Amino acid sequence: MKVVVFDDDPTGSQTVHSCPLLLATDAPSLRRGLAHPSPLLFVLANTRALAPDQARERVASICDNLAAAMAQITAQDPDLAARLQPLVLVSRGDSTLRGHFPLELQVIEQQLAAPLGWGASGVDGRFLVPAFLPGGRTTVGGEHRLNGEPVHTSDFARDRLFGYDTSDLAEYIAAKTAALGRDGQKESVNPLSPFHPISPASVQRLGLAELEGDPQALVARLAGLAPGAWVVVDAERPQHLSALGAAVLELMAPAAAERWGRPRRFLFQSAASLLNGLVALPPPPHDAAGLAALRRRDAAGCPLPALVLVGSHVPLADAQLAALLAEPACQGVQVDVRRLARVLEGPAAPELLASLQQAWLEQLRAVLASGRTPVLHTSRGEVPCRSAAERRRLGLALAGVMAHLAAELAPAVGCVISKGGITSHTLLAEGLGCSAVELQGQLLPGLSLVLTGPEARVPALPVLTFPGNLGDADTLRQAWQLLGGSPGPGRPGC
Repeated sequence: MKVVVFDDDPTGSQTVHSCPLLLATDAPSLRRGLAHPSPLLFVLANTRALAPDQARERVASICDNLAAAMAQITAQDPDLAARLQPLVLVSRGDSTLRGHFPLELQVIEQQLAAPLGWGASGVDGRFLVPAFLPGGRTTVGGEHRLNGEPVHTSDFARDRLFGYDTSDLAEYIAAKTAALGRDGQKESVNPLSPFHPISPASVQRLGLAELEGDPQALVARLAGLAPGAWVVVDAERPQHLSALGAAVLELMAPAAAERWGRPRRFLFQSAASLLNGLVALPPPPHDAAGLAALRRRDAAGCPLPALVLVGSHVPLADAQLAALLAEPACQGVQVDVRRLARVLEGPAAPELLASLQQAWLEQLRAVLASGRTPVLHTSRGEVPCRSAAERRRLGLALAGVMAHLAAELAPAVGCVISKGGITSHTLLAEGLGCSAVELQGQLLPGLSLVLTGPEARVPALPVLTFPGNLGDADTLRQAWQLLGGSPGPGRPGC
């Protein structure tokens, strides 16, 4: 079995470990990822940073390359091809429901049904499973909740690009499928697959009682789904997702043909916790102390200093940044977003941007020289933009600036804490030049630590990927203390 996760930012591996995260998505890279011994393969698409048409193109390209990699494996390595079955496809998205749903799932279904031999019957079921249990995201009675409260009442539901007004997942699916095919919108997408607008009443639900009941009754329920059914899944505890995982894998396995006539084809839109229900992993190889010990050291054995990036600007990130900057050993260097926006719109943008970046780099180096932790962060609040496209362009430009600055400092630091999905992806792909990273585990619940590969600008650099929407006000400070707050070069105790 292989679970291939199309991840819309680099943070969706936050409940698992010991698997590759691909940033290069060409067919040879995907083939190497499929051959990795882990049952999990993450493909980092970074689509949440993109407009819908760009997201469609990127996912379609990944699917084409995945089909080519699978075809090559089938022709040249039949044993590996057999070990990859069943191939489980997951579109991993935000546990607070922000992202290009159901667009990405639609593209996966369109592009891969024929190459994977799904036949005329197509997909037997599409599951929406947004529960992320370590982060307090649960689903009960078809309602998605954040720390027990309906998620549409949270700050995340007011996202300028991906906002929504219901926590009822059946209503959410109905609204999103309607929006996907609606004409006349500036960013409308023309659906070319069975993702037609549907009514909430047509969405099925797997409740807690079914997930806690007779396992074979659950398998029979899923075997009887009408082709293309939408199913929302309740989950409050890991056992609920384990029950779902066991049932769907029994039906997807090649041996299902003996009892059920043929293996079933299921697709999943989920947050991170579903992956633990699909795959039983051994204990992680590192605890928090072991992950902290991966911090790079200088020739004398002293731990090199940490670098913190904060690109996320949700209210929770603001509170976390304030708590970290209250530490005397940390000093902020602020990227003024409004000033950067003016520079990018001006007539001499390249020259002025280079000057700004040089000034910020000098400030960061001065903080390092003083023995403190530099905290590179964007100014707080959102800059008014004329359109969603302009907002995305500014967000990508900001991430690019932060990645450039971090890359310049990377040879001198022992670890990086990167808060925000777009920030983290741009840092890894563009700043550090990674084609893949290896997931080591979680420093704190939901905070994944990866190591850069040998091709990176700085190999074996630990990078903690920190979602914008996770933790409480003190979590960023705690992560810094665990990973980067110990004495560094020139400080007492080194």
